[in-house]
Amino acid sequence: MKNAERHSIAKRLYDESGQTLPWMAFLIVLFLGCAGLTLDLGHAYFSYRDLQASTDAATLAGAYAMTLSGATQASVLAAVKAYSSAPSGANANVNLGSVVVTSTLQCLPTSNFVGATCNASPTGDNVIQVTQTAVMPTIFINALSFFGVKAASSLNLGTTSTASMVGSNTQINAAIVLDTTSSMGQSDSDPNCLNTRIYCALQGIQAMLASLSPCSAGSTSTSCTAVFDQVGLFTFPNVTANTASSDTTCPTSNPTIPSYYAPTAPISGQTSWVPPTGTSPTYQITGYLDNYSSTNQQGGALNGSSALAIATGGGTGKNCSGMQTPGGDGTYYAGAINAAQASLMAAQALNPGSVNVMVILSDGDANSTKFLVAKTGNVYGSVNDQCQQGIVAANNATTLGTTVYTVAYGASTSGCSTDTSGSLANLSPCTAMQLMSSGWPGNTAHFYSDSGASQNAGQCPSVNSGSLQQIFSSIGATLSKARLVPNSVAGTS
Repeated sequence: MKNAERHSIAKRLYDESGQTLPWMAFLIVLFLGCAGLTLDLGHAYFSYRDLQASTDAATLAGAYAMTLSGATQASVLAAVKAYSSAPSGANANVNLGSVVVTSTLQCLPTSNFVGATCNASPTGDNVIQVTQTAVMPTIFINALSFFGVKAASSLNLGTTSTASMVGSNTQINAAIVLDTTSSMGQSDSDPNCLNTRIYCALQGIQAMLASLSPCSAGSTSTSCTAVFDQVGLFTFPNVTANTASSDTTCPTSNPTIPSYYAPTAPISGQTSWVPPTGTSPTYQITGYLDNYSSTNQQGGALNGSSALAIATGGGTGKNCSGMQTPGGDGTYYAGAINAAQASLMAAQALNPGSVNVMVILSDGDANSTKFLVAKTGNVYGSVNDQCQQGIVAANNATTLGTTVYTVAYGASTSGCSTDTSGSLANLSPCTAMQLMSSGWPGNTAHFYSDSGASQNAGQCPSVNSGSLQQIFSSIGATLSKARLVPNSVAGTS
């Protein structure tokens, strides 16, 4: 009996059954901790990105508000709050909880990042810095407290953005030169487009318009800036002047396409421009308009009754699809560039102190055979060396003070078949678009390409690559009256 008892006691002492239970408890805590760390930190990361995006938006809104006539620190702070992640802001986010917004306005010396003096704003400031902080409760990490593990019940998030005024007293005259040849009617199969090339180009122009600061000259809106950006639209092939309205009234339809003409190249000191009328050919579809926004503000929805909005596909009428691709004359863009530059110089003369900008979208391959007066040789208006003529016209515009942006849309490394003489014989359409941009090759900031799109991957490389909407938004941002700058400009990192 005693032996049996001793055996029982020994068995109990050496019995290892149930030893896994403490290990299981430990592993459950460990797994919950890892899962909690992954899920809560992942959630925090995405919340942080949302907070940073809204901080950028609020900062740009504040910097833009500084440029408005009658701006005060109170009105600037109200604009910041309106676009913040605060509970009443346009970017409020339930994941962030109660966000605290702090804004600081500063007067700093002009520099590469600060383009406007302090007296350019009624507030006496030219830089604004916005900080947003949020306390995000944890869910999974905090669950560890049930196991006696001390865990964080919340995570603190904070983001800061700084923006400067670019120059509120600088009005922009922008001429957009759009390729509407038949190739623009082809489909763009890239996921960023999935529509006709002309449709995607018009969507891009709409994105640029949203980045500018409009205000109808006759408007009494308190949101109008003291100066406003105006935009004119040009196209090639040219159209008869009396049918250009087919692109600007609803329902839109194709205008009549005559043979190409070569308007006189503008010269220094020129201040007048008379658009063709009647049955004469013209490259100009709209005059310089500032009524393209329904709110008279940067970022506002398009005004569906504006001729510029209608031509770019933003009309609200029935069958109002914007400019189409009548084609028929091939591609020749030198004439359109010269017409746009002459009109810009006239617009600038009417608005002293304004600056001129030209944006040219094309695949860069010029090879038309249809001219009203066809010349030969390496001269303007000739059937020969047509890509080089475009380069000469664009470079002349740069010399006359216009910043020329080019957007190479499907530009190839082969083409320009008429360019068989001159200093740039046998150049490619891609090279033509590069050389037309202001400052190339020393300055690459004004040349854009869709070479990042899958359909045109790598065929005309650019450091400024993306979808057309991204490209035009980027161009618009460089013209905006406010831009994001490094936080160090305001003395923080």
